[in-house]
Amino acid sequence: MKWRSRALPVAALAVLVATGCDGSPGDRAEPTSAPSKSGAGAAVARVCAKPAAGPAKAPAGAVTVDPKKVNDLAAKTKSSPANTTFWLRPGTHRLDPDRHAQVIPKKGNRYLGAPGAVLDGRKKNQYAFGGDAPDVTVSHLTVRRFVAPHDQGVVNHDSADGWLIEHSKIENNSGAGLMAGARQQVRANCLRDNGQYGMNAYKGTGPLRDLVVEGNEITGNNTGDWEKRREGCGCTGGVKFWAVDGADIRGNWVHDNRGTGLWADTNNNDFRIENNVLEANDGAALIYETSYNAVIRKNTIRRNNWVEGRREAAGGDNFPFATLYLSESGGEPRVRARTDKIEVYRNLLENNWSGITLWENADRFCNSPANTSSGDCTLLEKNTDRCARPQIATAPLYTDCRWKTQRVDIHTNRFVLDKSVLKCTERCDRMAVLANYGTYPKWSPYKGERVADAITHKQGNRWRDNVYIGPWKFVAHDPSRVLDFGQWQGAPYEQDENSTIRVRDGD
Repeated sequence: MKWRSRALPVAALAVLVATGCDGSPGDRAEPTSAPSKSGAGAAVARVCAKPAAGPAKAPAGAVTVDPKKVNDLAAKTKSSPANTTFWLRPGTHRLDPDRHAQVIPKKGNRYLGAPGAVLDGRKKNQYAFGGDAPDVTVSHLTVRRFVAPHDQGVVNHDSADGWLIEHSKIENNSGAGLMAGARQQVRANCLRDNGQYGMNAYKGTGPLRDLVVEGNEITGNNTGDWEKRREGCGCTGGVKFWAVDGADIRGNWVHDNRGTGLWADTNNNDFRIENNVLEANDGAALIYETSYNAVIRKNTIRRNNWVEGRREAAGGDNFPFATLYLSESGGEPRVRARTDKIEVYRNLLENNWSGITLWENADRFCNSPANTSSGDCTLLEKNTDRCARPQIATAPLYTDCRWKTQRVDIHTNRFVLDKSVLKCTERCDRMAVLANYGTYPKWSPYKGERVADAITHKQGNRWRDNVYIGPWKFVAHDPSRVLDFGQWQGAPYEQDENSTIRVRDGD
């Protein structure tokens, strides 16, 4: 999908990025067996190679589950009361072969795997753990080879609240490895090689608040290549977040996913994304789309977007496809959060395909056919039908019926770009703030250059106090305005006050 139509896209520091189109469009970054040690100080979660071992003996009072008895786990869960602890012996545990067979926990149940305990769906069962019971724990367990349908998940299939999923390997499943509910904690897991997402943070009913994703390794997901199967679906990533209010995403190693690493899409709010290592993902490291209020800090972001960025450039597209893409997203003081802006600081971005793009689609707003978040309106105006003529042309609906990229503060980052590493010559070296020329629908009040003028000059979007290493270029207002550093700092753009650039050693 074209990002632009979807909702895409202190001491000074420095970053290096590459430009160009050399090499085939399908070139991938080399798989990353271990991340580089330099950067913003983020620790690396090597969970897949070194998983924590579960209890070798059954805890006191636990119900023991026998891998030799098919469906023993589901049957004992059904016959035991709430708040029961289950200890799965070493070996491969199986459910009944019916595709809908699954474990339905009761409130407060705990599922602990011994070393070598595996729950195997055998490519027959769709779901491992489902139901709406809250406060369930799944720990030290390998969950593999389940076949959840598109957009559905294997663990916590029904997005129940208060689950703790930790020290587990959730791998080689179709759909999403797991779903998310409110107050869910996902800690120190290996979410690997799942067909669509490592995790799909989506809850169909009720709020999804206070999500913690910490210390996980999230790698190799979207093996089904769903963007190719459903062009423009926006339905892939290491993790996809939908309408999450309050999330702490920290200390994760998100790498080598087919597509985007982390993607927050549609009315998310109050995210803290910090101390992660995001590298070698085919697409953007991070997309924050039609969402609000976030802090993105102290992340190491390297070698992302080589496949998707190169492909678009090779096709002649001059849009600045970015590694960190803020699309129709900004700070909004009227939406309660721990911050009232989007602040991007103290990150290292090194040898990615381009840098940061701030974007608004002038034709995308509530009730517009260009709104790919169909049926959704903003957090400021939830009644889509009100966003119509003539009232949309006046306050407050003129402002409240569209997602705005505003109050974005990008500072104290290090941007590094080496063309020889990316094997590129152009279009991989961009920082950008821009919008398209508004054209439709006929009754749109945002036609022409109104949105481009606003995002560029009037909405408080600032770069400052950054360090650039490499031949960076800058795009402002629209894709045709490609600037050098002096033009970017000068009138009328006046960006990157107190920032420095060094094109190459010795300059």
